[in-house]
Amino acid sequence: MPVITISREIYSEGSYIGEKVAEALGYHFVDKSTMERVFAEHSIVQLSEVHKSEPGFWARFDDMRTTTIKFLKQVILALAHHGNMVIVGRGAFAVLSTFADVLNVRVQSPFHVRVRRAMEKEGMEDTGRAEALLKEWDRERDAFVRAFYDISWHYATAASAFDLVINTGKVLPDVAVTWIIQAHAELKERKTAEKLTTGTIEVDTALANTVSDVLDCHITH
Repeated sequence: MPVITISREIYSEGSYIGEKVAEALGYHFVDKSTMERVFAEHSIVQLSEVHKSEPGFWARFDDMRTTTIKFLKQVILALAHHGNMVIVGRGAFAVLSTFADVLNVRVQSPFHVRVRRAMEKEGMEDTGRAEALLKEWDRERDAFVRAFYDISWHYATAASAFDLVINTGKVLPDVAVTWIIQAHAELKERKTAEKLTTGTIEVDTALANTVSDVLDCHITH
C-alpha cells in the first residue's frame, strides 16, 4: 500500500499533520522515536546523537558513519515494505523517491511564522533567542542531510524533490491533512504494475521482524 513521507521544517506543524494523516488513514505513524527503537534493538548509535553531529564528526569516524547511514536507509526501506506508513523526517523522501507508490510531501512555513510558533509553544519571550535557536536547528538538519544523503539542503527543500509542497503559513494544518489524504487516495487508484513499488523491496528477515515488533504489527500490508 502507498507510503507517505513528510519532510518538514521545525515548527511548520509537519509532525502534527503527519499524525493526523496517519490517524485518519489508520496507518502507522513513524518518527525519530520509532526509528530509535529499531536502532536500539540492533545496537546502533542513537539517531538523536547523529542528528546533532556536524559533518566533520562523521569524517573522523568513517566506519561508524558508513554503518549508520546504511542501516538508516535499510530501516526506512523496511518500514516502507511493511506498508500503511506515514514517515516523518529522517530524509525518508530521499530514500524512497524512486517508488511509484510513495507520496513525498514537504511542509514548510516562512521563518517569521516559525519563530512565532516557537515562542508560543516553548514559552519564549526573547525573539532574538528564538531566531537563533531556529537557525541552529536548521543548520543541524542541513548537516544531517548532507552527511547521510550527500545532498544539499537547497535540493532537499526544492519543490522538485516532492510530490506536494504545503506552506502552513497560509494553509491551515487541518486543510493540509485533507489535501494529503486526497492525494494519497488518488495515488492508490493509479496502476503501478509495471512500476517500481515498495512491495518489491527485499528486507533482511531480522530487521523485518524488528520493525514488526516495534510497530506491534506482524502483517505486511
